[in-house]
Amino acid sequence: MKQILVVMMMFFAVNSYSQTEFSSKFKGIPPLDTGIKTKKAVAAPVAQPDIVAPNILKKPETKFQSTNFKIGDPDPISMTITNDFINPGDEVRDKMNKKIDKSLVNNGLKEDTSYLNLKDLDFGVIRTKSRSLVIRVRDYGAIDGDLIKATLIHDYKGTVLANNLFLDSNFKDIKMDLQEGLNYLELEALNRGSLGGNTGAFYIYDTDGNLLLSDLWNNFDKGVKSKFTFVKE
Repeated sequence: MKQILVVMMMFFAVNSYSQTEFSSKFKGIPPLDTGIKTKKAVAAPVAQPDIVAPNILKKPETKFQSTNFKIGDPDPISMTITNDFINPGDEVRDKMNKKIDKSLVNNGLKEDTSYLNLKDLDFGVIRTKSRSLVIRVRDYGAIDGDLIKATLIHDYKGTVLANNLFLDSNFKDIKMDLQEGLNYLELEALNRGSLGGNTGAFYIYDTDGNLLLSDLWNNFDKGVKSKFTFVKE
């Protein structure tokens, strides 16, 4: 009986302690107030690049990539026209045409025009006090039917002195009266000779018989001219 009472007393004591211990609400320990106030972290502002208007007058810089270019190597970028895309058959065709033309010329079936003079020939300025001049002309080569036309030009007006003048081995005279100032003479080849271009020799004399100039023209094509300028002083 005594033992039962002791057990009951211990049960009530433990039960009472556990209710007192676990019945109250848990309270956290407040932090220690040190008086130091912290600031909230603020993100640092991001620097924005300055906006600069482009200078349209400034030439843009050109940057070249480094290359291993060596002297003698072909230019990788070139505006020079090359024959890379030319048909190889064109060269063979041109050579064949030249051979055919040469063969035709050698056999008298085609006229050789490669030697013809296609530009006017200026014999310069001659100063004289003579009132008139005599131009003596002839064909200095083989007689093959060369024809010329002589024209005097003064003050922008042309006067035909001789037309369809046939050149042979004999001299033919062309008389020319000079006006004050500039006088221009043109000897024009009216055709090609049967053996080649128009050829001729000339001698220019004043009224006293003095030779002022002598020379020749060679293998003129039709329409090509010998030009002279006379200044009457």
